[in-house]
Amino acid sequence: MARSIYRNDVRCPDAATAAAMRQEIISAKRDGDSLGGIIESVTTGVPAGLGEPMFGSLESDLASAMFSIPSVKGVEFGSGFAGSALRGSQNNDPYVKRRGKVETLTNNSGGILGGISNGMPIVMRVAFKPASSIPRSQDTVDRSGRRAVLRVRGRHDPCVVPRAPPVVDALVSMVLADHALISGRIGPVLQ
Repeated sequence: MARSIYRNDVRCPDAATAAAMRQEIISAKRDGDSLGGIIESVTTGVPAGLGEPMFGSLESDLASAMFSIPSVKGVEFGSGFAGSALRGSQNNDPYVKRRGKVETLTNNSGGILGGISNGMPIVMRVAFKPASSIPRSQDTVDRSGRRAVLRVRGRHDPCVVPRAPPVVDALVSMVLADHALISGRIGPVLQ
């Protein structure tokens, strides 16, 4: 699936959804407006044990990296905000042994439990706000506090979301590499 998002210009693995997204972006551009959106990042093959339970937790470092991307306004892991409406018995991830390996039946934690990776895929969603630089006239005030109209000129993306997956991927990779170095899973890079 990872490669499939790069097969179209809106970075969506489903062709029908990609076509609908493209039409919405074109419509927003035609209206002199912009759109936000959500990117889901799924990282597999992460070993259990990366991160710390408090400061330096894998979740907090990933979230911090995502919030360094302009336009990001939210980050959630696993069941995220939807999990707040569940009971603990519904949201907990029961452990089982499959093919000689301990894993969870569900992944509501998004692969991170108590700030530490648990060996399941890390599932994270990153929310991007609509770009504020739009060609449509917007009401504002000038330096004197009088009503004014702001109109941004130049080239501006009607939606930054299709440009973001490589940035999200790169930052996830850097945070995971950092945690692998800290945990000693990767030896010293410079001697």
